[in-house]
Amino acid sequence: MSLPDHRSAGVCLHLTSLPGNHGIGELGPSARRFIDFLARSGLSIWQFLPVGPTAYGDSPYQPLSINAGNTLLIDTEALCALGLLTDAEVASLTRLPADTVDFAALIPTKSNLLSLAAARFPRCASAAMQQAFGRFCSDNDERWLHDFALFQVLKTRHQQAAWPAWEAKFRDRDAAALADIARDEKPRIDETKVLQFLFAEQWQALQRYAHDNGVRLFGDLPIYIALDSVDAWAHRELLLLDDEGHPLQVAGVPPDYFSADGQLWGNPIYDWAYQERTGFKWWIGRMQSAIELCDIVRIDHFRGFESYWSVPADAETARTGEWCKGPADRIFTAMRAELGTLPIVAEDLGIITEDVNALRERQNFPGMKVLQFLLEEPGFSADAIPENCVCYTGTHDNDTSAGWLATTTVPPGEIKAAIMAATAYPAGAEAKPTAQDLVQLAFASPARIAIAPMQDFLNLGTEARFNIPGTTTNNWRWRMRHDALTGELSATIRGWVSAADRCKNAVLQ
Repeated sequence: MSLPDHRSAGVCLHLTSLPGNHGIGELGPSARRFIDFLARSGLSIWQFLPVGPTAYGDSPYQPLSINAGNTLLIDTEALCALGLLTDAEVASLTRLPADTVDFAALIPTKSNLLSLAAARFPRCASAAMQQAFGRFCSDNDERWLHDFALFQVLKTRHQQAAWPAWEAKFRDRDAAALADIARDEKPRIDETKVLQFLFAEQWQALQRYAHDNGVRLFGDLPIYIALDSVDAWAHRELLLLDDEGHPLQVAGVPPDYFSADGQLWGNPIYDWAYQERTGFKWWIGRMQSAIELCDIVRIDHFRGFESYWSVPADAETARTGEWCKGPADRIFTAMRAELGTLPIVAEDLGIITEDVNALRERQNFPGMKVLQFLLEEPGFSADAIPENCVCYTGTHDNDTSAGWLATTTVPPGEIKAAIMAATAYPAGAEAKPTAQDLVQLAFASPARIAIAPMQDFLNLGTEARFNIPGTTTNNWRWRMRHDALTGELSATIRGWVSAADRCKNAVLQ
C-alpha cells in the first residue's frame, strides 16, 4: 500500500475511543460500523495512535512491545462466538463506563476474561484455528513472540518492575534461567501467545474489511522505544545503556509551545553508530512490521532522524540537553533498498530546522500542518499550505478545536475571514466559527490529505480532549457515544468532502 495519490480526507480516532458496551473500543462490530460510517461519509482514511500493549500511564506511546498488540482491544463478542467465553462472563464488562475508559477497573476485569479465554483455547478452538495458531507461533516466535511472552511472565514475577530492576540472571538474559522460566511458566507463556494470535487474527479481519470499503488504516510509529519494553530488554545493544540496563542519556524535546520545561520522555537514546554498522537491520524490520499492520505510517518525532535532543539520564527537566546528529538519509536509503516504497508521513511539529525540512523533502515524505497553530500566525492563508502534507485541525495532543476556539486570543473575525476566503462558508457567516468550520477549512486546503479528530466532526469541547502533553493522569480516556454516528452527520461530512473534491474512496487492493 502507498500514500494516496489524490485528494483524500479522513478522521483521527483511537481504537480505545470507539463506542461499545465493554469498557473500551474493540476490534469487532463497533470498529466495522465506524468503517461503514467513514465509507458513507466519503472519508477514506482512518488514523489512530499506536496499538501496542500499554503500561504505566496507559500511554500508547510507551508500549511494552513494538510488535505485540494491545489485547485490551480484542473483541469479546468474537471470543463468545468461538466458545472461549460466555455472554454471562462478558456481562461484567457492561458495568464499566460507556463514555470513558476507566483503565483501573477495565484492566483487571478484562485481563481475567482474556486469561480464561486463552486457557480454553486448546480444547475449544477448531482444528483449523489451532493450526493457524501453530503457524503464527512458527512465524513469530524467534523474531519477537517468545521473548514477549517471557517478558510478560518476568514482569509479573518482579511485581511489574522495569527489567533493569529484575534479578541479574533475568535482567541479563541468562540462557539457562530463561529456559527454566519457559518450562515452569508454560501455561502463562502459552496464554500470552494465544492472546497475541487472537489480536492478530482480529486485526487482519478488520484490515480486510477496511480495504473492502475503500478505507486506508493510518498508524503511528513512535521513534523511540520504552526502556520498560521487551525490545529494550532483548536488544540492549541498540541503545545507550550502562551494564545494568540503565539509560546513559534519555530522549525528549526542549521547551516549546506544548511545555515551558520541554518534554522529558525518558526513553533511552539509540546507539545510532551500532545501528548503522548493522545496516539498520532492526529498523528495517520494525518498519516492515508497521506497514504490514497499516497502510500509512506516521513517524512520531521525525526530526529525531536528523537531530535529536539528548538529555542526561539524571536531569529533572528537558531543559538540560543538547542536539545530536541522527542518521538522516542513510536510514531511509537502507529501508527503501529492502522494502521499496515507504508510505511514511513525517510528524514535523515543534522546533524544526531547515535541515529537518530538507531531509523530509529529499525523502518526499508529507509533513504535518495543524490549523490551530497556523491560525495563530500573522497573515495566515490556507493557500500557503503545501500540497505534500497532511493538514489537521488539531492532533491528539491539542485541545479539541471547539475548546481551542473558546480560549484562543486570535479574534474570531480573523478566523472567520480565513475560513471564508478558502471555503464556501455556510449561511450565517456572521456567527462565530466552529470546529466544523475548521474541518471544512482543512478539507479546502491544498493539502493532499486532510484529517480531523472525531471530536471536531462532533463539535465537542475541552471535555473531550484526549491528551495533555507533559501530564500523566486522565489522558487517553475519552470515548465516543453510541449515538454519535448519525445519518445526518454522515451526509453533512460527505457534502464537505465532495465540495473539497476529496470523495474518492474506491475499494483498495
